[in-house]
Amino acid sequence: MSIYVFLLISIIAEVFASSMLKLTNGFKRLLPSLGVVAGYGTAFYFLSLTLQSLAIGTVYAIWAGLGTALTAVVGVIVYKEHFNVKKFVGIAMIIVGVVVLNLAGGGH
Repeated sequence: MSIYVFLLISIIAEVFASSMLKLTNGFKRLLPSLGVVAGYGTAFYFLSLTLQSLAIGTVYAIWAGLGTALTAVVGVIVYKEHFNVKKFVGIAMIIVGVVVLNLAGGGH
């Protein structure tokens, strides 16, 4: 399996776990809490596999940047959180930053 597929799985699992945090009610609700634990466990496992082949700075920038952007999108779509120009600009800046870091090279 491609190392980038591992990274994508890690990002999706992290976004899932972060999104479930809102439903845990301070970890008082069992199923969402288990979702958080499973999501972060999966995210860190696949992140560790990715780090066997790619540079930590590049991997973490992609993982954190896309995870943040996608979690914000989930907040808007699933939790009906307000979306405005400032949020859009912030997410766009994150994505541009990830692209620039990848263009800088040094991924191996």
